[in-house]
Amino acid sequence: MKKFIYTAISFAPAIGLAQEADLSGIERLIDQLGGIINSLLPVLFALALVYFFWGLVKYIKGAGDPKAAAEGKSIMIYGVIALAVMVTIYGLIAWLQSTLGIEGSTVTIPTVPGL
Repeated sequence: MKKFIYTAISFAPAIGLAQEADLSGIERLIDQLGGIINSLLPVLFALALVYFFWGLVKYIKGAGDPKAAAEGKSIMIYGVIALAVMVTIYGLIAWLQSTLGIEGSTVTIPTVPGL
């Protein structure tokens, strides 16, 4: 516990002076990362859908062989799980943005008034 307190006290000046730091570079970095992620989302959805259909094809082709059919079924299940997780996360983020009143990918860094 003492180590934590000493560490917190040693960083107090840096935290206190953080208000005066130029954070425009961090804001640009966050905006660029958000743009990259927004560009990759449709590709990830498409890959998960293609993975599901690949499992469907393997399942149909392996109809006579129980081992091949089970492998195709497994691939389809993982594809559906991937799609469900991505849609759920996307919906959760959209819901949080609408609930908190956040529009787009703009991030406002909090400031302390009067400093």
